[in-house]
Amino acid sequence: MGINQNLAAGLAGGSGSIKPDHQVIVVGTGFGGLCMAIKLREDGVRDFVLIERGDSVGGTWRDNRYPGAACDVPSHLYSLSFAPKSDWSRIYPTQPELHAYLRSVAERYELLPSIRFNTNFIGADYDEVQQIWSVRIKSALGLQTLTARALVLANGGLAEPKLPEIPGVERFKGKTFHSSAWDHGYDLAGKRVAVIGTGASAIQFVPEIAAKVGHLDVYQRSPNWIIPRPDRPYSDGEKRRFASWPLWRRLYRQMIYWGHEARVFGLVLQPAFMKLFQKIAERHIAKQVKSPTLKAKVTPDYLIGCRRILISNDWYPAIGRSNVELVTTPIREIRENAVVTADGQVREVDCLIFGTGFYATENPIGQVVRGRAGRSLAQEWVNGEEAFLGTLVKNFPNLFMIVGPNTGVGHTSMVYIIESQVALIRRLIGKLLAGGPQSLEIRADVHDEFNRKLQQRLATSTWSTGCNSWYKHKSGKITALWPGFTFDFRRQLQKVGDADCVIVKHRSTV
Repeated sequence: MGINQNLAAGLAGGSGSIKPDHQVIVVGTGFGGLCMAIKLREDGVRDFVLIERGDSVGGTWRDNRYPGAACDVPSHLYSLSFAPKSDWSRIYPTQPELHAYLRSVAERYELLPSIRFNTNFIGADYDEVQQIWSVRIKSALGLQTLTARALVLANGGLAEPKLPEIPGVERFKGKTFHSSAWDHGYDLAGKRVAVIGTGASAIQFVPEIAAKVGHLDVYQRSPNWIIPRPDRPYSDGEKRRFASWPLWRRLYRQMIYWGHEARVFGLVLQPAFMKLFQKIAERHIAKQVKSPTLKAKVTPDYLIGCRRILISNDWYPAIGRSNVELVTTPIREIRENAVVTADGQVREVDCLIFGTGFYATENPIGQVVRGRAGRSLAQEWVNGEEAFLGTLVKNFPNLFMIVGPNTGVGHTSMVYIIESQVALIRRLIGKLLAGGPQSLEIRADVHDEFNRKLQQRLATSTWSTGCNSWYKHKSGKITALWPGFTFDFRRQLQKVGDADCVIVKHRSTV
């Protein structure tokens, strides 16, 4: 949808209204932020700015530079549909290649002049009288406030690292860092290293460092189901065919998409089917783990799919090395140079690496974004995050979210979800801007009814079958995942109409 010339009059403001600094402010320059900016420009919206805390674009794929960092979705699907890449090096893209791809997208679509790099988003407040957002930022220029008609949060669902609350951790005198802030200047060779966490990041970097360190203790709270990673490099011939035959490239992408989409039958529709899929993971353990003791430690006691399914070919061999110990006894405390477990055993260590994930629920950004009556997202979400199709939140006019609550997928590419959301957001922003100063928000009853039905569907999914996971809020409500096919998610977004929203024209104060 394009925005016609009538937009200009609306942007100038009406009697008693304040002309904002920008039409749209976008927070973040990962897949979501870049996609949003590209589509805004296609619609004729030129006055937008992207706020980026880093020194380059990329979001997750800029920050997570730990050894072995890679995506667990095939490259031809984990990319923007309108910006294909024919020469992906392998089936599953690595972090450096994904970061390079996102940089190339920003350059190709000439977005760099619209990005304020090295600028932290401090918070945002909605002005109900002027119907604009005031956004507080901090950069080398100091604290500033920018205003805009619309605010798009594309900061990512897994952007803020979460550190464990372990007694004594602040007393540790050795080296510490989170996997998302890897210190490449610290030499791990010969060191006694402790890794806390065995999730998606740890299973990638542990095999990379196991042979380098002197000794490695890996602390596991509970095991994950892991299946083989069917990865390999693309041949030169395959790359030439992808470049020469765009139709073949698109068909290849569709085959990957539908193959992954089929997993929904087990995850949501018939969880019992996951027992068949679990056999693959059990055979993977049997093939790679020979020690009965280690096998018992790495075999989960819950149905596969209840937590994120991980893929790796080298995790089990890595933790089976003679210089590696998988520790399953809970940690009691951390001392100046050691980790102490509940059984009293003291393991001396030079370096602590936290592979403890991110704030998938209770994202800190919720504390500093305030809508009607100064009420924050965190206050609105005290019982668990909620949004209408992960995109609109009641009582937060002119606010749009990319990868908001219940948009995560455990089976396919988040880029498909992002493009689906952006298609709705661009349509609503077009309506918002073309009508002059006004507000647009989701109706409260539509918002609440959607979330009621959403939780009903989630209650019978594999994710609710009795394990703890980062998919769940502390209240027990599943707030991270979409319970169904992604094409259905897109279809529902496409059906959102004027009847679902409330539009209020600006009233002059003069």
